[in-house]
Amino acid sequence: MTRDLTGDGVDALARWLSPHLGGGDVRVALDGRPGSGFSAETVLLRATTADTEHRLVLRRETADPAMYPAQAANDGPEIAIQYRTMRGLAVAADIPVAPLIGYEDDPAVLGSAFFVMGFVDGWVPVENPPYTAAGPFLDAAPADRRTMIANGLDVLARLHRADRHAAGLDWLVPPGEKPTAARQFAIWSAYADRELDGRDHPVLDRARTWLHANLPEGGEPGIAWGDARPGNIIWRGIEPVCVTDFEAVAIAPPELDLGWWLFFDRTMHEALGIARLDGEPDRAEQRARYAAAAGRDPGDTTPFEVLAGFRYAAIVVRAMNRRVARGEIPAAQTIWRDNPPATALRQLLDEIGA
Repeated sequence: MTRDLTGDGVDALARWLSPHLGGGDVRVALDGRPGSGFSAETVLLRATTADTEHRLVLRRETADPAMYPAQAANDGPEIAIQYRTMRGLAVAADIPVAPLIGYEDDPAVLGSAFFVMGFVDGWVPVENPPYTAAGPFLDAAPADRRTMIANGLDVLARLHRADRHAAGLDWLVPPGEKPTAARQFAIWSAYADRELDGRDHPVLDRARTWLHANLPEGGEPGIAWGDARPGNIIWRGIEPVCVTDFEAVAIAPPELDLGWWLFFDRTMHEALGIARLDGEPDRAEQRARYAAAAGRDPGDTTPFEVLAGFRYAAIVVRAMNRRVARGEIPAAQTIWRDNPPATALRQLLDEIGA
């Protein structure tokens, strides 16, 4: 059972943190809980040693089933996937990640696996309310909006240049498997089937049929972030200072990420009826910026945007299933078919005549 982070739980965390922060007594105070995210519990902390206050972030596995499909049988909990990925990227990738304090898989400490990392100050483009309609992105100067999106795409291109072997991420591809786009489609198609459990989802059906006939191989497989979007970057002004959320990491063609980035842009604009802001690059311009940063033309990313929409709409079904299981919403609620990702996927399929 997960231990409540009060009383004994805080004391247990303080004892665990002591050797990770140089030894000696540690006092821990809770400092808030961010309101977004599905895959793990996130708690902000202040840990005080003899002469230093440390701002930290705790990420702890929840009792819910995993949000994302497993890439390999030995994946372990999603919290471990994120930690192992960040540890590898800190060594092998030219991108900013949070400093890692330590990982613990013994449930005797806090009731479930967790890790602690350093807090990175900045702002995050959230989905609710959409960052395209409220907050620092809306308030920014047009030139700053353009530069910010370009900076994010530059980070994505740098991630894709990282050596997956040096990062120690070969475990994401089981022996005998090939890290192809087709493999990702098969993983996510099986995931969608499990979550739908025989229920009808016409938009997913349309996308699946089209992808079977049109999904290309893509570029040379490498580290794929899995959830590449502005909201998974911490920004200081318009500069990316920390890349986050690697639970959906995979070894796959880089177009898997670029398609997701571009499809997410669609969910924050057309799907919500929000006009593109002055200075904000359109998707063709974003594709061109990525190509320049990556040093290669990804070509037509439409199939990978459709695959992204398929994945995203299936994730919403998963999220709704978890809420039903927790008793938060009735089983009959159909929001899993009526939401921005499903709307954006429907719009994209209509545009390409699928």
